[in-house]
Amino acid sequence: MKPGSAATALLACALLCPSPATPARAADTPVERANDFTSEDYFDPPHELQIKSRLSGAEAQPVSPGVSRIKQMKLETFAPDGTPNYIVEAPECVFDENQGTASSPGHLTVRQANGQRQLQGDGFLWRQADGFLCISNRQRTDINLTPGMKLQP
Repeated sequence: MKPGSAATALLACALLCPSPATPARAADTPVERANDFTSEDYFDPPHELQIKSRLSGAEAQPVSPGVSRIKQMKLETFAPDGTPNYIVEAPECVFDENQGTASSPGHLTVRQANGQRQLQGDGFLWRQADGFLCISNRQRTDINLTPGMKLQP
């Protein structure tokens, strides 16, 4: 090796190979808000490729680590075969990714994907793990029957 070539090689390695002690990560940069927010949850095997629920919003603004305020929230639930079940919409909610919950004291609308039932209310809690949705106040249910359809008890 020529004199100075080892130093040149060491300098090139230092420039091309970042030190593990100071990794540059995008996660280290705080995010003030994100547009087109989406969080998806999948079924357990054997349907692990199928979406169980999708929580989305026009904007997500971090409140604390793992907790975001979602504007124009839309929650969609699906059957294991991919068939849409329910669509839940609210102007705003708080999504706690750590707890797997979404909640709001505000208004929400729940529609059955086939359009037969619609619920409305004020204040809700949704648990992602078991799909539990609690509407706390001023609930109203509308049932749309197609001609010839009968309500089942």
